[in-house]
Amino acid sequence: MTDAGSLLIDHIGRLITNDPQLETGPTGQLGDAWVVVVDGLIASVGTGPAPGADRRIDAAGRCLLPGFVDSHSHLVFGGDRADEFAARMAGQTYQAGGIRTTVAATRAAPDEQLLARAVTLRDEAWRSGTTTIEIKSGYGLSVDDEARTLRIAGRLTDETTFLGAHVVPPEFDDRVDDYVDLVCGEMLAACLPHARWIDAFCERGAFDADQSRAVLQAGRAAGLGLRLHANQLGPGPGVQLAVELGCASADHCTYLSDDDIASLAGSDTVATFLPATDFSTRQPYPDARRLLDAGGVAALASNCNPGSSFTTSMPFCIALAVRDMNMTIDEAIWAATAGGAAALRRDDIGRVTPGARADLVLLDSATPIDFVYRPGVPLIVSTFVAGSIV
Repeated sequence: MTDAGSLLIDHIGRLITNDPQLETGPTGQLGDAWVVVVDGLIASVGTGPAPGADRRIDAAGRCLLPGFVDSHSHLVFGGDRADEFAARMAGQTYQAGGIRTTVAATRAAPDEQLLARAVTLRDEAWRSGTTTIEIKSGYGLSVDDEARTLRIAGRLTDETTFLGAHVVPPEFDDRVDDYVDLVCGEMLAACLPHARWIDAFCERGAFDADQSRAVLQAGRAAGLGLRLHANQLGPGPGVQLAVELGCASADHCTYLSDDDIASLAGSDTVATFLPATDFSTRQPYPDARRLLDAGGVAALASNCNPGSSFTTSMPFCIALAVRDMNMTIDEAIWAATAGGAAALRRDDIGRVTPGARADLVLLDSATPIDFVYRPGVPLIVSTFVAGSIV
């Protein structure tokens, strides 16, 4: 994918590096900067006169930042749920059971149709600056369908997550424990070759703390990393369970108690906020300020899915985080880049420092505040993955 030779991007009006060694705010900003890319990696970063290179892109005073790291998405699915969304806009509340509609459509869809939809969404994410995306299963909920959706996801990303414990499929009504046994046994074995992570939806209407714990412990024993859907629909045990098990990320975190905040702040578990979900479901936005002031680590992600957040736009999530979650623009940018990398336990993405992968976003603006100041406007000039424009 990477073009041969070195690439210089110079005349960068504002470079966001996320380099903690730079004492220029939380995002390590540099002015009048340049970046050199070699073999898909950041070779050097500096200010002032730029070195030579085989190829050159003049940023013309624009802002350059790390590519967005979307650490929570569900891109492999069939059908849509536009009618459900319209009903919510008319006053109905979001119910997790709507996932079953997508399960039926996904099971009925051939592989090529699922892949084509996922590629379309991945390309859409690229156009809005996303360079790394995690993709979950969770819309098959049978051994064969979970494995095939993960195989499809693996064609688009290395960050694949087995989410057999999304909801209980209709054929297991009144037999939740039997379904958990299936997820922990035969389904996990079939999905293991295609997944890096395991996840569970710890929520009323889905799986309780004991069932979620069993799923995650089975995944960990098989060698998978841990993630958890937690505290989306109301206060609950999810965040505490995520911290107890050392999950890389607790996702949603819409309802956080003081104890939840303290537990997250005292752990390595990243709180991944999904504000586009709260926008779509008309739930209250979480107050990220409480977590950040306590010393916790936050990420932002899209949660792209057909039921509760049908968007791939990380700029939209940034705008919501600043406007409605009490984040500063620098905090939101960090959460959408370095924060997402932390949620995936990655140190090679989400930053513009020597040795990192050259995943970059060039804006048609001198400042990232325009993500909030000019919401909905297409601000991305170019998205680079490993040094190549995609």
